[in-house]
Amino acid sequence: MNLLEIKNLKKSFGALEVIKGISLKVEEGKVVSIIGPSGSGKSTLLRCATLLETIDSGELIYLGEHAVITDQDGKAIYASKAQLKKIQSYFGLVFQNFNLFPHYSVIKNITDALITVQKKPKEEAMEIGRELLKKIGLSDKENAYPYQLSGGQQQRVSIARALALNPKILFFDEPTSALDPELTGEILNVIKELAAEKMTMVIVTHEMSFARDVSDHIIFMDNGVIVEEGLPSDVINNPQNERTKAFLSRFER
Repeated sequence: MNLLEIKNLKKSFGALEVIKGISLKVEEGKVVSIIGPSGSGKSTLLRCATLLETIDSGELIYLGEHAVITDQDGKAIYASKAQLKKIQSYFGLVFQNFNLFPHYSVIKNITDALITVQKKPKEEAMEIGRELLKKIGLSDKENAYPYQLSGGQQQRVSIARALALNPKILFFDEPTSALDPELTGEILNVIKELAAEKMTMVIVTHEMSFARDVSDHIIFMDNGVIVEEGLPSDVINNPQNERTKAFLSRFER
């Protein structure tokens, strides 16, 4: 089953066309990684898919429900507020710079939306939060504040916060780009564990060997279009397109 379908999505900022008609599907239980040079539109695509940016035209469909359709004039029409709120509950998003609330403890960062958005009783929320802290190996940091954590620990908390709402699909926007190399590994391990549990994920990343190891499908984007896509072994180990080859030649394989 396709959890997410994007059809012919276009997005411009003024005269600059950033996404030029992208279509993709994400199946349940699959990991899709999006790679490509800076400025290729990867993060904008993610922001459009997660309703943080409005699209100009195209279709956005979660679990068969339309968030966006395009009218006869080629303009994007968004679903009702209530419908969009429902659709937002289907996905979680992990940002590159953590976006934790600095004045909330670790456990409050994880449980806050459970209590305020999903209206769960505090005890139940705390139980979910503690279970997730155990999962990411930070049970001892429940009452710590973000400034007391390393970047890698903060990113693990933000992953736990996204998982707390039990999303069907999890988006990562360059989850390791704000981290030192030695902290990158701990985040990639958490994502690998989620992949092993068949969590559906879309990951924008510049970690090529990780993308190859964890993904079911890789999309190479450049200049607002999908240049090449397919199995990791094909795209990363044996690219067909000259632009893909040039991009990947900078990375050790």
